[in-house]
Amino acid sequence: MEPEMTASAIREKTIRARTLFDAWGRELAGEPTVSPFLHRLRVAIEANRKVMAEVGIVAECRRCEEEEGGSCCGSGIENRYDVELLLINLLLGVSLAEDAKRPKSCRFLGERGCTLLARHVLCVNYLCAKLRERLSPGQLSLFQASSGEELETEFFLHEAIKTFLSRRAHGTDSPR
Repeated sequence: MEPEMTASAIREKTIRARTLFDAWGRELAGEPTVSPFLHRLRVAIEANRKVMAEVGIVAECRRCEEEEGGSCCGSGIENRYDVELLLINLLLGVSLAEDAKRPKSCRFLGERGCTLLARHVLCVNYLCAKLRERLSPGQLSLFQASSGEELETEFFLHEAIKTFLSRRAHGTDSPR
């Protein structure tokens, strides 16, 4: 896909997410099928980031980005994000980037790493060969368990939001 077309696609998804947030954000945040997952996701993200720091993933990724030019968060990764995942980030208080800070990077890569809290499964799970070799089996297991909790919670939240939005689109307030 042409770079301009992909930039346009993520721009459209971001606009749609902001529109949904403006229309339904307050109600979504208080929705009984959504609110508990928002809280659980915050906790799971914080726990996973702590594990990533403890086992050395954060330091290695920073070193790679600064010394080797990085590549994991390359341009185009942002296109994997859908409207609901962007909306989840807005519900978590994240400000969505308009453009990439670096032309060859994901638009959500900031000076201190990813600017998103809720990330795509690829962004959460991916470990380069260097990291896979560097981590002990125990560290890898700890990271996988922590990432799994984050992703499972994100999945349930994503589904709850899709259900909520579908009900609103069809003019119903209660699940069928």
